[in-house]
Amino acid sequence: MSVNNTVNPSEITHRAIPQRTVTSFVAAAEPVAAGGPQAPSPIRGYLSKRGSGKLADGAFSSLMLICALSIFAIVICIATILVLRSNLTIVKFGWAFFKGQNWDPVSGDFGALPFIFGTLATSFLALLMAVPLALGVAIFLTELCPHALRAPISFLTELLAAIPSVVYGLWAIFVLVPLVRDPIGPFLVKYLGWTGLFGGPNFGVGLLTASIILAIMILPIISSLTRDIMLAVPNHQREAVLALGATRWEMIRTGVLRNARIGIVGAVILGLGRALGETMAVAMTIGNHAVIAKSLFAPGNTLASAIANEFSEATDDLYLSALIEIGLALFLVTIVVNAIARLLVWAVTRGAPSRVS
Repeated sequence: MSVNNTVNPSEITHRAIPQRTVTSFVAAAEPVAAGGPQAPSPIRGYLSKRGSGKLADGAFSSLMLICALSIFAIVICIATILVLRSNLTIVKFGWAFFKGQNWDPVSGDFGALPFIFGTLATSFLALLMAVPLALGVAIFLTELCPHALRAPISFLTELLAAIPSVVYGLWAIFVLVPLVRDPIGPFLVKYLGWTGLFGGPNFGVGLLTASIILAIMILPIISSLTRDIMLAVPNHQREAVLALGATRWEMIRTGVLRNARIGIVGAVILGLGRALGETMAVAMTIGNHAVIAKSLFAPGNTLASAIANEFSEATDDLYLSALIEIGLALFLVTIVVNAIARLLVWAVTRGAPSRVS
């Protein structure tokens, strides 16, 4: 017996084809009237009066665009004012101002190279001392610290960032300067004097003392930011590395530090920015002498401390213009250093997201 499975085409037209219905959630939420025309519900009335919101969205977008463009306007305004107010020394000395080593306001001879040297030397020495210690503090707080000690140590670390600069300077004068002059100085001369970096007389104030106080000041910034960045690394990264048989140090190195390296570099850049522009604590400990010396015991000066110490003494227009051009030099040094830091970040990441390898 055979079964005929063919379908007559004429029967298809008579079959009921389900139609797709469009549901209006607003209409579904309205109460259905018993009879007569349906009255508009409060929901439909609110939506009809509310409008499309295009005007509000356009105004908000324009406001955010103005806020973003204001950053460019502020930077351009600062650079323009610095250039205009330092026009006297720019015209008289030109680029020789940034290469000259003589700073003599009496004879009207100005050169900013000793200040640039002091700024870069103290800042990079401070980074060399602060970055390893800050990384150690951040790693201990996030990975190794007992829970009972985590809150007190974090609080004390952040408290260091809230101490005013002048307080650091006073502490350095009464505590750090005698330490550098008596126990630390002879020790460095005995064991590292062959490098030539610790020769000459040691008065306690100089590049080394200013670098140490800068390292203490930027330590909480780098440590706090690094700790927050490491806490943002997902736990499954740690668990995956440990599941492959890694030790705790290997887990921290490959699963945490490698994924957080971009943020750590950013934290170091912020610390460097603080060190470049620090004024009072450096002015109280660096010795304030415009000279380029190889020894770290020798006194020096920075761009910011020179402006703070001599701005009130600027009696003529050329002297004032020279100090303002020092501010312009600090502005340019900050831009160059941040550009180099950006290049370092790009060289490490190559634009690729961080990953565990």
